[in-house]
Amino acid sequence: MNPQTMKCIEISTPGGPEVLTPGERPLPTCGPDEVLIKIAAAGVNRPDVIQRKGAYPPPPGASDLLGLEAAGEIIACGEQVDNWQIGDKVCALLNGGGYAEYATAHSEVCLPIPKGLSTVEAAALPETFFTVWHNVFERAALQPGEIFLVHGGTSGIGTTAIQMAKAFGARVFATAGSDEKCRVCEQLGAEKAFNYHSEDFVKGIKATTKGANVILDMIGGDYIQKNIKATAPKARIVSIAFLRGSKVEVDFGAVMLKQLVLTGSTLRSQPLENKIRIAAGLKEKVWPLLDAGTIKPVIHSQFTLSEASQAHQLMESNAHIGKIVLIP
Repeated sequence: MNPQTMKCIEISTPGGPEVLTPGERPLPTCGPDEVLIKIAAAGVNRPDVIQRKGAYPPPPGASDLLGLEAAGEIIACGEQVDNWQIGDKVCALLNGGGYAEYATAHSEVCLPIPKGLSTVEAAALPETFFTVWHNVFERAALQPGEIFLVHGGTSGIGTTAIQMAKAFGARVFATAGSDEKCRVCEQLGAEKAFNYHSEDFVKGIKATTKGANVILDMIGGDYIQKNIKATAPKARIVSIAFLRGSKVEVDFGAVMLKQLVLTGSTLRSQPLENKIRIAAGLKEKVWPLLDAGTIKPVIHSQFTLSEASQAHQLMESNAHIGKIVLIP
C-alpha cells in the first residue's frame, strides 16, 4: 500500500538557497492519463533557481514544488494509461514536483531508462534532452556538416548539446569559463572550446569557419550582438535563457544582410502536445544513442533531498560540470 504523505522541499519565501526547507505533503494522485512515480532521483536545473527567487511561477495546475525532471518506478497508473504498467522504471519530464519522494507525470512524456544507465543518470536526461532536441534539432534544424556553437558548454544543457550535435554529424564549438571546462567540452566532442575570460569566440570561430550555422545561447546580454557577428549567412540563433540580461541595444543590420533567424523558447510553458511530440522524437532518434552508449549524461554531483539548498548554491556558483542530482 502506498503511503498517504511524502517528504518534499518547499520554498518558504522567495529568496536565496536558504529558503528551501523540508516539508511534508499529501501523496499526489494520478489524473486519468498520468502515472505516479516513486522518485529515485531528480535533476536540479537553472529554472529551479529562478523559480526559487520568485521569477518563474509554475503554470496553472502544476505543483508549486521545484523539480522539472525525475526518474524512478511507476507505482500507480491513471485509468487511461495503456503504455506503462506498475513497476516500470522511467524518467519523466515534469511541470514541477520533482523535489519530493513522489510525483505525477503525463504518461506520454515518460521515457524508458536507457540501457546501462542508472536511475541517477536517467534523472538528468528529460529537461536538458527535451530542451536541446526541440531548440537545436526542431527549431533550428541543425544539419550534418553544419557549424554549431553552444554557450555554457559545461552546463547540463551544454554537455548534452555538444554530444547530440556531434552524434548527428555537426562540427561543434563551445564557450566555457575556464581552461579545464574547455578541455571537458573538447573531450565531449567539441572541435574547439573558447575560454570566454581570455578568448574572443567571434574571432575564434571565424578563424576556422565561415561562421556558425546554429547558435544555442543561454547567456544573452552582450552575447546577443556577438552571436550575430559570429554567424554564417542564413544562420539560426536560438535563445533559451538570459543570464546576462534580455534587454540590450543591438544593431540588426547584419540580421537582414545575412538573412538570419532569431528565435527562442521555454520548455515548461509548451503545450502538452508539443512535449509529447518532443518525447516521441527523442525516443526514436536519441534514445538509441543512449542505449548504445554513444552519448551519456554528465553527472557532477549528488545531494540528498534535504541538501537541496547546497545543490542550489553549487548551481549558482557555476563551478559544476554537467548535472546536479537530488536523491530522496
